[in-house]
Formats: sequence, structure tokens, C-alpha cells
Amino acid sequence: MDEFLEAAIEEARIGRREGGIPIGSVIVIDGQIVGRGHNRRVQKGSAILHGEMDAFENAGRLPAKDYARATLYTTLAPCEMCTGTTLLYKIPKVIVGENVNYPGCVDYLRSQGVQVEVVNNAECIQLLRDFIAEKPQLWNEDIGV
Repeated sequence: MDEFLEAAIEEARIGRREGGIPIGSVIVIDGQIVGRGHNRRVQKGSAILHGEMDAFENAGRLPAKDYARATLYTTLAPCEMCTGTTLLYKIPKVIVGENVNYPGCVDYLRSQGVQVEVVNNAECIQLLRDFIAEKPQLWNEDIGV
């Protein structure tokens, strides 16, 4: 398995252990993780700390030239908010752990010129499937339902 997807999965596992939603993400530039995070909406009482948003926040301020070389790895297809941030910073490539439990905005990202690879990793699928079965109301809140 790709080491960077594995890092995103580890972030999802951390989020689950903390009582949150098991979605993780890392931002990679030139073969190095520059930001990592997991969904911390529950832990922080946040409206916006999805896994990707947490990774962006933890990467800190980066110049546009750095984002232009970045790859975003995420265990789940990005929602509209995370897609918007990806497009705003012109991230050229997104590796998606799964889009079975939630389709996200994969097609929209592609239509905007982003290279998107969906791997449908079994652990990513199962982590979220188990969570949705255990806490459907919290999951619906996370996706704005």
C-alpha cells in the first residue's frame, strides 16, 4: 500500500480512537508529508474540521508554488467544502481512499482539471461503514444531512 495513503488511514484510526469520525488526510509535497490531520469536528466542537481541512490547517501557510506541487491523500472522497479548498489552492492531484460510503465531489474535481485516483481501499471502506452503522446521526451531521 502507498505509504501516504497509509498515513491518512492512520489519521482516520486516531480520529476514531478519539471518539470522532474516522476520516484522515495528508498533504504531500516532493515526497514529504507537510500536513496531516483527521476529522476533529466532534473533538473540537468545530463546524469545519473535516480530515482534509485539518491537514490544510496543520500544514500552515504555504506559498502557491508549493500547493501547485502537492498531492492530497484522503481516506474518503472530499465533500464540497474540502473540494473548494483543494481547488482554491490549486492542488493538482488527489488520491481518494474510498468513495463507496460517500461519493463526494470526485467528478467535479476532475471537471476542474484535478487528477483524481480512487483506490477503494478495503480498510477505508470498513472504517467508515462501521462508524456509520454505529453513529448514523453523527455521520449525517458531518455530511450536512
